[in-house]
Amino acid sequence: MMVLALLQVGLLAKDSLVVVQAAREGAREAAVTSDDTRIRQAALRGGGGLSEERTEVQVDRSGSMGDPVTVHVRYRAPMVVPFVEWLFPDEVLLGSAATMRQETDGT
Repeated sequence: MMVLALLQVGLLAKDSLVVVQAAREGAREAAVTSDDTRIRQAALRGGGGLSEERTEVQVDRSGSMGDPVTVHVRYRAPMVVPFVEWLFPDEVLLGSAATMRQETDGT
């Protein structure tokens, strides 16, 4: 039982790192475009393995070229390891944000 619980915690840690990478990739794309669809796609590509239905991407943009743009990624991580469901909630909300300087005027 302990090994299975540790496996589930390890999977959550991996998902957390993937969410951080997804936010970075989304922010990188947001620095050069204002197209929210492209930003979401970049975040999902960067977060390889994240379920599109369980992932939320939000862009906070202020000003124009030279000003910051922040991408927030939230992921509802499911519990996938059998026999330890009773130790964990049905899903865990993981989130990360990344900020980069806008390199273009957003076109």
